[in-house]
Amino acid sequence: MTDRETWMALEGGPGSDAPYRSRLAGVGVAIPDRILTTEALMASTRHRTSIDLERLTGIRARHVVSEGEDSLSLAVGAATDCLAHAGTDPAELDVVISASITRYVGGLAMRFEPPLSLAVKEAIGAPGAASFDLSNACAGMLTGVFLLNDLVRQGRIRKGMVVSGEDISGLGANAARQVRSVLSRQLASLTLGDAGAAVVVERAPQGAAGIDLAGFTTLSEHSRLCLAYPARSGPGATMYTRARTIHKVAVEDSLPLLAEVLGRAGIDVGDVDYLIPHQTSARAIRKGTKVIAEQFGGEPKHVVVNVEDYGNTASTTHFLALHRYLEEDRFRPEDRVLLLSFASGLEVGVVLFTVGELAGGHGHAH
Repeated sequence: MTDRETWMALEGGPGSDAPYRSRLAGVGVAIPDRILTTEALMASTRHRTSIDLERLTGIRARHVVSEGEDSLSLAVGAATDCLAHAGTDPAELDVVISASITRYVGGLAMRFEPPLSLAVKEAIGAPGAASFDLSNACAGMLTGVFLLNDLVRQGRIRKGMVVSGEDISGLGANAARQVRSVLSRQLASLTLGDAGAAVVVERAPQGAAGIDLAGFTTLSEHSRLCLAYPARSGPGATMYTRARTIHKVAVEDSLPLLAEVLGRAGIDVGDVDYLIPHQTSARAIRKGTKVIAEQFGGEPKHVVVNVEDYGNTASTTHFLALHRYLEEDRFRPEDRVLLLSFASGLEVGVVLFTVGELAGGHGHAH
């Protein structure tokens, strides 16, 4: 661990002087119908690799977009689903934040202006909301929650939405043309799947459960461990990742942040009922959990692994997993959930919240 004392932006915790508390009011998703199995993806590789990707990652399949689906359509679908779960009229939204990495609209055109957030708020019927796009790699949605949490707590807004539509599986299709061995820096691209996700953050009633603490930091010395470029052959982009190195430094350098968050919240790691980490691979999550247990002398009661059927869905990954567990009625109102983000940059973020009434707006599929 480093000797940093306070090394991230933190909001919340005991003794906080903000006048209000925020909570997650609802989570929505949009998942493409088309399924691409890991077996089929690896059968499409140009070179004979002998890579057992399913064994390495735990990913059996991922959902991928079909013709007519893109970043915007996934974002709008997730936002609509989220509003229904939250019981929110779109006219109530003060802010809409779009946080996706991919911004494909109508094919492989990446739209930066006008921003996707503008298109989303118009599509869902929230023209009066302020809106902006942010880009923070796979930590995008959690960054948006961090910002809305601050705005709500300070009384600047009452309710906002973070939304993302990730049409990112094209990186895997491009990687399949070039990957030759397990040492390829494009190997991580083969884990990616497509999905949209959205979450409403609102002012919590007096005494109600909600977001206990949120923290973020950037470790820019590791910024070149994952880089993306326009594809040299074929459409879209390619991504090059030093996967083992980025996982190692992400876990090791996140420990001071996690320790500070738990300390500020006044709890031990064993008091966390559900840890939802960034869903890169089942093996990486197991290794990370082991390091946490060794460092803190304990581990969360449950660690959520959601990659087997969805793969790594980039910025939507935490909320796809959260939505699944809400739909399966796994949470109790008193459960504490910790969302832990590792993202290229290197970004490390934490949102700790108590479930409260969030589960009441979701189904009971379990």
